[in-house]
Amino acid sequence: MHGVKEELLDEQAAAIGIPLLKVRVSAGTNDEYEKQMEATLLKAKAEGINNVIFGDIFLEDLRKYREANLAKLGMTGIFPLWKMDTVKLITDFISQGFKAVVCCVNDGYLGEEWTGREIDQTFVKELPTTVDPCGENGEFHTFCYAGPLFKKKINFTVGERVYKPLETKTAEVCALPSSVTTKGFWFCDLLPSAS
Repeated sequence: MHGVKEELLDEQAAAIGIPLLKVRVSAGTNDEYEKQMEATLLKAKAEGINNVIFGDIFLEDLRKYREANLAKLGMTGIFPLWKMDTVKLITDFISQGFKAVVCCVNDGYLGEEWTGREIDQTFVKELPTTVDPCGENGEFHTFCYAGPLFKKKINFTVGERVYKPLETKTAEVCALPSSVTTKGFWFCDLLPSAS
């Protein structure tokens, strides 16, 4: 959903110092996704990993979906941000020195001009009141490229903006609020760079 190049994800994991497990899907169906996730999680479980951490804050249906799928594998979901105040979360994120850029926006909430923007206090102040400051309803997605956990900043440049119409209905587990009409998404291409 973020549309971030795999090379940048590799750099992000290396900069933080954590392993990156990749789940590949080709058909893009939920069934394929679940099968591939299960196979990857079972490999992790075989290595002694029994808990999976999620950054979800208040999407009840999504949490239940994740927990049900993990339960089938004898694993447990941990939700450390659950029910926290998203204004406080984004303020803490910024004040601690994390840096992120908007890489995707839902056109039901925001326009093209929001892609490529830095997540800072100005960004938060200018958000419409219908948009959660952490994008918890899928209003926007970000790429974090620097912060206290990073050994080095990830360098990139902002490339072209591309609009992709919504071609399929979202699954019930990730349905958008009914008051929002989503016609598609604006993506901002983030290009790896040396400096």
